[in-house]
Amino acid sequence: MNKRRLKELDLLRFLAAIAVVIFHYAFRGYAKGDMSVMPYPLLADVAKYGYLGVELFFMISGFVILMTASSNNLKVFIVSRAVRLYPAFWACCTLTFIVTLAIGAPRFTADLYQYIANMTLLGNFLNVAPIDGVYWSLFVEIKFYLLIAILLGFKKIEKIETCLVLWLLVAAVAEISAFEAMRSVLVTDYAAYFIAGATFYIVWAKGLSKTRILLLIGSLALACYTAIAWAALIESKYSTEFDPLIVCTTITLFFVMFGLIVSNNTVGIGTVNWTALGALTYPLYLLHQMIGFMAFNIAYPAVNPHVLLWGTVALMIAASYFIHKKIEIPVAGFFKKLLSLSFSRVRD
Repeated sequence: MNKRRLKELDLLRFLAAIAVVIFHYAFRGYAKGDMSVMPYPLLADVAKYGYLGVELFFMISGFVILMTASSNNLKVFIVSRAVRLYPAFWACCTLTFIVTLAIGAPRFTADLYQYIANMTLLGNFLNVAPIDGVYWSLFVEIKFYLLIAILLGFKKIEKIETCLVLWLLVAAVAEISAFEAMRSVLVTDYAAYFIAGATFYIVWAKGLSKTRILLLIGSLALACYTAIAWAALIESKYSTEFDPLIVCTTITLFFVMFGLIVSNNTVGIGTVNWTALGALTYPLYLLHQMIGFMAFNIAYPAVNPHVLLWGTVALMIAASYFIHKKIEIPVAGFFKKLLSLSFSRVRD
């Protein structure tokens, strides 16, 4: 099994996060007129494709989650995911809540019940609105975690390739037939990205095979199909056009990048330690949107839009660094010990 740490994934994480940040700041906030009063036409035509950074996140997640699950230990998997998700989320959700109360009105509001429900990371299941809209992707991630946890619980993770093939086939049928119940349970809108990431992990760990090649081809086809359908759906929402060729080319580029990474063909990129950038990604993703929009709404047009946008990006990166270093790391260490102790007592 390949043991090399894939430093390139940290760089991909950061680039995906920046793409989403620019999508929100330079396009999404103003495009529909309901989030930000500051337009940024200089980047809008490019920034509108930045939402695809989330799809790249899902591919990375598919890879990393299967790597974590390869230990075939449900307890280890649950602890690692909880420790990864909660500490930074608690900090970012709390900060967003406080800022919303302080400067969000009248456009943005939040209440205590909403905040408490959000802090559990179960707000979507409780039908409680997220304090920040970016949380939607966490609910998609959690569904994927649950699918992997079920395999671990039944000690069937070694059958993952068969499960990925079945998931891909069922997801394709559900998407084409618009079977809504199945689409929701199996997260078919984004299944292709998780499947692709997981398959790339298997390729990295065990090498290529005919089944794995077909999985990658099938997941790329499904990813392009669902992405084109989604782009067509949101064109009216944002009163703009999304070029299907650009969408599919971008997604294909994601697959090419993963192919280069798992085949050790990233030249000098893999020799650089991108860990620090990768560590900023999660808090940056959670923190940037609502706080950024609130800053724009207060400061624009008094502050130059270029200064305001890029200054806010820099501020969010700095805040993410602080949260990671001063909150996430120490809280994660304590939380991991607490969870491990709790599991040990249950087992005893």
